[in-house]
Amino acid sequence: MQVEAAMRLALLAAAGARGKVFPNPAVGAVIYRGNEVLGKGRTQPPPGDHAEVQAIRHAIRTHGSHVLRGASMAVTMEPCSFTGRTGPCTDAICSAGLSSVAVGSLDPHPRVSGRGLKKLRDMGLEVREGVLESRCREHHRGFVKVQKSGRPFVSLKLATTMDGRIATCSGESRWITGEKARSKVHALRGRADAIGVGSVTARLDDPELSVRRGDKVLRRPIRLVFDSKLSLPFGNKLVQEFPESTWVICGHRANRDDQERFLSQGVRVIRSRKNAGHLDLCKALESVAELGLTEIFIEGGGGLAAALLKRGLVDEVHWFAAPSIIGSDGRASIGNMGIKRLADSLELEIVDVRRVGSDLYTRAVLN
Repeated sequence: MQVEAAMRLALLAAAGARGKVFPNPAVGAVIYRGNEVLGKGRTQPPPGDHAEVQAIRHAIRTHGSHVLRGASMAVTMEPCSFTGRTGPCTDAICSAGLSSVAVGSLDPHPRVSGRGLKKLRDMGLEVREGVLESRCREHHRGFVKVQKSGRPFVSLKLATTMDGRIATCSGESRWITGEKARSKVHALRGRADAIGVGSVTARLDDPELSVRRGDKVLRRPIRLVFDSKLSLPFGNKLVQEFPESTWVICGHRANRDDQERFLSQGVRVIRSRKNAGHLDLCKALESVAELGLTEIFIEGGGGLAAALLKRGLVDEVHWFAAPSIIGSDGRASIGNMGIKRLADSLELEIVDVRRVGSDLYTRAVLN
């Protein structure tokens, strides 16, 4: 088996850990000899094993410990070399008797950042770096973003008519896009640690914000409600049905009694100071990064989308455009940006355009 093929299998294993293991990166690992896969592993939710240890244990369960001697491992991120919730993965690799390790991307954590590879080499293992590096870095983008900038990777989803509206003038919005587009959205939700909405969307839509396949709920990520005045109704579905996975970000002057009511229900309340009358979104994102979130999927509404875009806090946009028109009295997908000159408009780089059912899907990154 070529090392690139092994790394593709490691990435496939890693995909199953996305959104489930924060604050750790969703790493995948594969142990192989020749064309035979001996063991696979992916990061487990804290305080569970890392991917490398999972792969080693899988190989031992399946074939016995002797099979590891002289075998190879492909892992999507550099193995850790320090003791945290678990022991160093470098030590586990060396103790297992593996002879070589292929690594997709370096671990940007300041306690690792090349030290893991050095330790493996010092212990006599052959190490190959940068295997399918761009794919591995893309997979680990949330963890990398937190380590480098102190905030999570932020994706913004827009589901609109062709003229950029997300609801009619009466507020009707279900459903603008088709079933296949909505299924794609659930797949995108599945890779994120949290789904974020503004207070207006939370009040008007009373969303569940789960990850589903058909009628089956696969996962309930953290739900982030950006609500400066802590105005979310206490009877909201997010509060009454899913309080343990609901976090509300409010201003530091929000009512303390309201905060205590939410806390008593099990909702996490995060206070963030205001900036010019609005939430300081930079500080808010730094706060949730400190609590472990690495990737956030923003779903609405227009005011939150505009605020994040204006402050340069959006990394990627997913736009689903339905073949319909509502008109200017419909609700805009993005609020007031205050842009007076075309030269000041935000520039995006389109990286993917395709048809999803009857809708048009565009993925773009911010320059």
